Amino acid sequence: MYRFVQPLLRPVVYTRWLHVCVPLAFVAVWLFIDMEHFYVPVFLVVPLGLVPAVRLEEAIQAQLLLTPDERGRPRASIAVVPSLTWTDRWRTVLWLEARLASGVLGVLAPVQLLSLGIRLLDAAPWWCAPLASLPFVAIPVCMVASGTLITAVARRPPGPSRAQRLTELEERTEQLLERNRIARELHDSIGHALTVAVVQAGAARAANDPAFTDRALAAIEDTGREALDDLERVLLILRESATPLAQRPSLSEADRLLESARSSGAKVDAEVSGPVELVPGAISREGYRILQEALTNVLRHAGTVPVRVRIAVVAGQLSLEVTNPLDGAVQHPPGGSGLRGIRERAALLGGTAETGPHEGDWRVYARLPLDGLG
Repeated sequence: MYRFVQPLLRPVVYTRWLHVCVPLAFVAVWLFIDMEHFYVPVFLVVPLGLVPAVRLEEAIQAQLLLTPDERGRPRASIAVVPSLTWTDRWRTVLWLEARLASGVLGVLAPVQLLSLGIRLLDAAPWWCAPLASLPFVAIPVCMVASGTLITAVARRPPGPSRAQRLTELEERTEQLLERNRIARELHDSIGHALTVAVVQAGAARAANDPAFTDRALAAIEDTGREALDDLERVLLILRESATPLAQRPSLSEADRLLESARSSGAKVDAEVSGPVELVPGAISREGYRILQEALTNVLRHAGTVPVRVRIAVVAGQLSLEVTNPLDGAVQHPPGGSGLRGIRERAALLGGTAETGPHEGDWRVYARLPLDGLG
């Protein structure tokens, strides 16, 4: 018995039933105007659903009344956004039609059952009273069923579209990637700096030699300055991670990276071929990051040396190549965090990246399929 009554104790049952009742107000207004053509509201909601703002209004109402526990959550099952495409608009039309149908189940059916129960109580003998009370028992069942049904339907048409789900997936992927990169940066650079500072300070205290102490303090100062620079780069990553995807740099802004490297003293020979502006957003943004990391790696470990940059879009893939001379005075780390980040970015998009010596040069070469997120 308690299992039967328990759903009726949940407040959301009544907010959902209220949501079911709202469309009947529109129907009631029309019936007041023209009762003979009662079916006209079914056609009137079609142009209404094609208005982009209607999807936003319906989504707000559905989230408040059907899924109030999801209100304010970033990944709610009902997306509170206007219609962005014609597919979204036609989905909204289907949703409005479903709301009209749910009103029949949630409101008109209980009203008819109530009327039937009253007639049975008046006409049936006293010993038929339990049978005559069945319509009254069916009324709360209709309320719960109609609310549950409309909530399940609401997670379809007003839910996130395919484009919105892809955007959310891209944002989550970007966040995970940046978190991993931040962890690597903190572990490799900041951890290294602290280790050097502790070892140098301990050695200086044990040596009890002013000259050695001066050298140790100078080493701590240099290491600390480098750690501060690395920390500033990590904080820059954190600030950029809060930037919307549409505002983050892509390969169409590669000139900015190249000019920055040239202003640092490097001689950059760049060549871009193919329709770079048509590269999908996720691929283009990750390609920009790979190019940025490759140029940073050159400036950090090789200094102002000649750099050759090749960016090409051909045969359904994006290729990036950054090379610089490799001699005895230029030493690149074989497994730095930046190089690992390049390989991880490429692998995440279904591509590959190679870093290391190549024909007398140091080369970073990445290949990214343009359908890597498909």
